[in-house]
Amino acid sequence: MALGKRRKEEDDSQIDMTPMLDVVFIMLIFFIVTASFVNESGLGVNRPPTSDQPPPDSENTNIVFRISESNELMLEGRRIDIRSVRANVERMHAEKPEAKVVISAHPKSKTELFAQISDQAREAGVYDISLSTDE
Repeated sequence: MALGKRRKEEDDSQIDMTPMLDVVFIMLIFFIVTASFVNESGLGVNRPPTSDQPPPDSENTNIVFRISESNELMLEGRRIDIRSVRANVERMHAEKPEAKVVISAHPKSKTELFAQISDQAREAGVYDISLSTDE
């Protein structure tokens, strides 16, 4: 009889895992629901469809800034400082009032330069600003 009682005590001494699993599943559901509402900040870019036709000669009609891979800013083949963008845009826009600002950036260049150029172009009075990437 003592042997039968000992086995019954061993069976009763097991830990019930059900409440712990319930808590884990509730936490999992909580984290899944809260993670779906996290908004990541970023700059949304709508890319135009690609075509096989070469683009029109925009060098003569637009103000084209080029940003190299090493984040150097070029305008009309010469290197310029970021602080002179507004003056250059004002001068070129006075010569060609229909001109738009096109920023041709290398894919590995910093987005900060694009933002600075577009801000200074808007301060100069040009609000039609486009972004293109070099191949």
